[in-house]
Amino acid sequence: MIHLPDLLRDLAIILGAAGVVTVLFKWLRQPVVLGYILAGVFVGPHFHLLPSLRDVVGVRVWAEAGVVFLLFGLGLEFSFKKLARVGMPASVTGLFEISLMLLLGTLIGKLLGWSTMDSIFLGGVMSISSTTIIIRALEELKMKKHGFARLVFGVLVVEDLVAILLLVVLSTVGVTRAFQGNELLVSFGKLSFFLVLWFVSGIFLIPSMLRRVRVHLSEETTVIVSLGLCLSMVLFATKVGFSPALGAFMMGSILAETSEAEKIEYVTRPIRDLFAAVFFVSVGMLIDPHVVIQYALPIAVITLSTMIGKFLFVSLGGIVAGRSLRQSIHAGLSLAQIGEFSFIIATLGLTLKVTSEFLYPIAVAVSAITTFIAPYLIRSADGVAKYLEEKMPERLNHFLTQYQLALQRASSQERWKKQVRSVAIHLVLNGVVVIAIFLAMDELIVPIAEDFLMQRSMARVVIAFLALFLSAPFLWAMVVGRDHTDVDSLSSEERFVQKTAIVMQGVRVLTVVALLATLFGRMTNAVFGLAIAAGSLCGIVLLVSRRLEQTYSWFESRFLWNFTARDRDGRAGSDSMPLAPWDAHLIELVVESNSICVGQSLMDLKVRERYGVTVALIQRGRRRITAPTRHDILFPGDRLLVIGTDEQIQKFGPILQERDRWEGVAGDGVAGDGDSLNKGRGTSSSSGANVDYGLVRMDLTASLPFAGKSIRDSGLRELTKGLVVGIERENRRILNPDSTLELMNGDVLWVVGDPLAIEKLKKASR
Repeated sequence: MIHLPDLLRDLAIILGAAGVVTVLFKWLRQPVVLGYILAGVFVGPHFHLLPSLRDVVGVRVWAEAGVVFLLFGLGLEFSFKKLARVGMPASVTGLFEISLMLLLGTLIGKLLGWSTMDSIFLGGVMSISSTTIIIRALEELKMKKHGFARLVFGVLVVEDLVAILLLVVLSTVGVTRAFQGNELLVSFGKLSFFLVLWFVSGIFLIPSMLRRVRVHLSEETTVIVSLGLCLSMVLFATKVGFSPALGAFMMGSILAETSEAEKIEYVTRPIRDLFAAVFFVSVGMLIDPHVVIQYALPIAVITLSTMIGKFLFVSLGGIVAGRSLRQSIHAGLSLAQIGEFSFIIATLGLTLKVTSEFLYPIAVAVSAITTFIAPYLIRSADGVAKYLEEKMPERLNHFLTQYQLALQRASSQERWKKQVRSVAIHLVLNGVVVIAIFLAMDELIVPIAEDFLMQRSMARVVIAFLALFLSAPFLWAMVVGRDHTDVDSLSSEERFVQKTAIVMQGVRVLTVVALLATLFGRMTNAVFGLAIAAGSLCGIVLLVSRRLEQTYSWFESRFLWNFTARDRDGRAGSDSMPLAPWDAHLIELVVESNSICVGQSLMDLKVRERYGVTVALIQRGRRRITAPTRHDILFPGDRLLVIGTDEQIQKFGPILQERDRWEGVAGDGVAGDGDSLNKGRGTSSSSGANVDYGLVRMDLTASLPFAGKSIRDSGLRELTKGLVVGIERENRRILNPDSTLELMNGDVLWVVGDPLAIEKLKKASR
C-alpha cells in the first residue's frame, strides 16, 4: 500500500472542509473567514465526527506561512502614499480610537481578574478592525462611495500600520516582560529606524530592479521574484529581532509603490488565499467549544465593549478631527468590529506562551459575533445620526459647526506647518541613511580594517572618514537642502514663514552637528567626534556644496521617480475628496453605454435642479472638459467629477447606469468603478498638458475684485478653470451656489479648478 505523508492527508482534510463550509457561507452571504474558522472547529481535536489531523506541528508551520503571506497581501494593498493621503482627520481619528481601545481592553481584562499580560493583549485584540470584512460590507450595502467611507478607509489604513507596530511592541513586552517606558522607547526607536531604512532603500532599489527585468516578468517569474523578495525581507527582519509578519508587510508595501503592483497582487493572490485559508482553519482548530461556553459572560462583556467603545471613540475622534457629526457616526458604526489582526495578536500571545489559552477562543468568538452584526450597525447609522441631530441642543450644533470651520481655516492658512513638516521629513529620511552608513561601516568594515592596518584606533578613524565621504550628499541635504518657499510672494501676515525658515535652518545645523558628533564619537572618541563634526559641516557648506547637490539630486530624483511609478502609469486609485466641513465630497461617476443620459446635455437633465449635484469636470478619453457648461452633452464612457452629499449622489448615480439596470432601482446605488480622479485631481487636459485639478479654498478679501459681482459675472470660471462649489458666509454654508449669487467681502469660496491658476490669482491680488 502506498504511504501518504500525514501532512498531505491533513491538507486534504483542511481544504476539503474549508471548501464545503466556505461555499455554504458564500451562499449565506457571510464572510468566508468565518467559514474557515468553522471548518477548523470541525477538523480540530475537540470535534470527533470528522477525521482529526495527525501532523499538527506541520499544519502550524503552514499556518505561520499563512500569516506571512496574509501580511504580504495587506502590504500590497497598503502603500505609503495611501497612508499620506488619508490626511490628518483619519490619522487623528485612528490614533484616538486605538489609544482608547487599548486602554479600555486593558481595564476590562483587569476588571475580569485576568493577568496583566492577558489584559494588555486583550487591549490589542479589541483595537484593530478587519479591513477585508468592513470593505466587503460597504460594497454589499452599496456605501463604498459615500462620504464617510473615505474616513473609514483612512482609519483602516492607520489601523493596519498600528497593528504592525503592536505586533512588534507586544513581542518585546512578551519576551522581556518589561513594562518600563525606557525599554519600550528604545524598542520603538529601533523599529522606527528600520522601518524608515527599509522604506528608503526599498523604494530606491527594488522598483529600479523590476524595471530592468520587466521584459522577463512572465506570471511564473513574477510569482518567484515577488515571493523571493518577501521571504528575503522576512529573513532579514527576523535576523534584526523583528517578527516575520513585519518583514512581509514591509516588502508588500514597498512593492505596492511599483508599476508591477497590480500584476504581483494578481499572481500571488492564489498562494496568499491558500495559506491564509490554512491559517484561519488553524485558528478554528484551537477553539474549544467548552471554553467558549465557560467564558460566555466575558465574551458578552468584551463584545459589547468592543462595539460600544469603537463606536464612541471613532465618532469622538472624527468630531475632534473636524468631521461632521453624521460622518463621524457613520464611521463609528462601520468600524465597530474586529477581525484577522485580532487573531494574529492572540496567536502571538500563545506562541510566546505569555497569555492564557482562554484568550484565543474568546477573541475568535468576539470577532465572529461583531462580524455578523457589522452590516446591521452600518445600516442603522442614518437613523442614529438623525436621532442625535434632532436631540442635539442648538448651541452644541452651532459650536461643532464653528469648530469644523476653524479647523479647516487653520489647516489651509498655516503654511509654516507645511514648511516644518517638509524639513522634518528631510531630516529624518536623510538622517536614517547617514546613521545606516556609519553603522554598516562600523559593523562590517572596521573589523577587516583593524586586521589589515594592525592598529585599532587608526582603523576606526580611517573608516569614520570613509563613512563621512559616503554620507556627504545626505548630510548636505540635511544642512542645506532646498527651500521651496517663495518669500517674495508672502503677504505681511505670512512673514512668520520667514522667521520659521530661519529657525528651521538653525535646527538643521544643530541636528547635523549632534548627529556627526555622536557617530564619530562612537567610532573614535567624543572630543575628536565633536571637532570633526564642526569641521565637516563647514566643509560641506563651503567647499563642495555644488558637487554634493548634484549627487544628492541624482539620488532624490531616482527615489521620487520610483516612488511615483505607479501613479504615472495611471493605475493607482484613490478615495473621493471631501468638502469640509460639509457632508459633501467630490467623486468620480461613469456614464455607461446604455444610460438614459447619453446624448443629453446637463441642462436637459437638470442636474442641479433635480439632484442638487454639480458636475465639475468631464473626462472623455484624453480630453478634459473643465467647468462644463449647461450645454455640454454626455457621451458613453464619460467620467464625471461630481460634488454633492451622499443622498444627492445616491439619487443621481443610478441614472448614469445602463437603462435595464437603473429602471426600478433608482436610489439603490452609485455608478462608477471605485476610483476617483486622483483624489479629485487628474493629470491630463484637453490640450494634452499636465494640469492639476482639485478642490481649493479661496478667501474673498478686499484685494480680490469680485465682491459685489455675481459668480457668473466675476469671471472666476475662466480665471480658475473651475467652478465655485461652496461658499461660507457669516456662519452659513451654501453648497453648489447658483451662478447668479452675488459675492461679498469676507466670503470663503471653495473652488474646483486648477490650483496653480488659483494660486497665481491670489498672488496677483497682493
